[in-house]
Amino acid sequence: MNPTSIQGLRARAALLAALCVVALAMVAGCSRGVMTQKEYVWVAAPSAMLRDRVAALYNKVATVKNGDKLEVLDRQKRFVKVRTSAGQEGWIEQRNVVTSDIYQGFLKLASDNEKSPAQGHAITRNSLNMHLTPTRDSDHLYQLAEGQKVELLKRGTGEKPGAINAPRPAAEPVKADRKAVAKLENTVEKSAPPAPALEDWWLVRDVDKHVGWVLGRMVDVDVPIDVAQYAEGQRIVGAYVLNTVNDPGYQPAADEAAGTDAAAAPPPTPAGDYHIRSQYLVLLTEPRDGLPYDYNQARVFTWNTKRHRYETAYREHNLFGLLPVVVGSASFDKEGTLPTFTLHVQDDQGKTVERKYKMNGPIVRLVTAPGQEKIKMAALPKSEKAKGKPSPHKGRRR
Repeated sequence: MNPTSIQGLRARAALLAALCVVALAMVAGCSRGVMTQKEYVWVAAPSAMLRDRVAALYNKVATVKNGDKLEVLDRQKRFVKVRTSAGQEGWIEQRNVVTSDIYQGFLKLASDNEKSPAQGHAITRNSLNMHLTPTRDSDHLYQLAEGQKVELLKRGTGEKPGAINAPRPAAEPVKADRKAVAKLENTVEKSAPPAPALEDWWLVRDVDKHVGWVLGRMVDVDVPIDVAQYAEGQRIVGAYVLNTVNDPGYQPAADEAAGTDAAAAPPPTPAGDYHIRSQYLVLLTEPRDGLPYDYNQARVFTWNTKRHRYETAYREHNLFGLLPVVVGSASFDKEGTLPTFTLHVQDDQGKTVERKYKMNGPIVRLVTAPGQEKIKMAALPKSEKAKGKPSPHKGRRR
């Protein structure tokens, strides 16, 4: 082989080697790109400790709190090695963190309800988790402290733990007359297992705009005590300020001055403006969970400036009421601008309709549109209808 051919082979070999080096570098670069894709978890416990090693004996590196974002560095059994935003590294138990998909689920829940108006305010009875769905075994991330105030957005129901929802046996086809078929269906219906027990949940929003589901019995609706005392054993679903009145002659008791009528629209003066009294729409229902409606009673409490006390100006029973409730004002010709509220209720066809009310002084009236007076309301089961003849309840002074 002549020298020229040898030089050509050497040149081609050098070029091939250079191409291999470039290809390996590109593969390594791609590999590094995959490896550098960061993974994050979020702290789901009130607080958690980072340890320097996974062992029986370890040192505390740092403490992280609920909602903190942590970068994942490694995993080992039931521990995750993480790095905080401050650069601290350590191991945390897997049960104290949630993954990105759960975090994104809570972000979506907050986004979907960003403009949802508050249907009331409540105070937590104890520290509790905010769940992604209204069930106890659903994923949770944020936690609420005892005594924390939250906004109530909507009500939901979920099965109680351990509730059995066995399918009902299907009736076998028979060649018989209608009476025989009806008898068979009646037998199957009576032998079917009872429906699972349900419990109430509330979708809430906290001061940090986190949104999640909490168990209904773990929060108390925030209602002034001088209104709540007239609940008569019923569960208060919500209380809404319609307007305020000025009562210069009102003198609250010493134990009442600190917190009475805290939901009044105008803030109190530094000395305490107790002459301004709010007037309320209050929604109530039976004190039990799993009802198909959100409320079945509506009451309007007005303030009597002569007797200096709350009195019932309007009361309506046997509603198939559904949230939300809309409170506002409207102009009514000679009557002027009056407070209004709108209830959403089901008619006897299962259709949700709006019923708008106006309040002129202590008088509340339904604002009827053409044809609205002919609407028949949904019939409630006899066991859920209010007993006795409804009558205006005059409030007594505390």
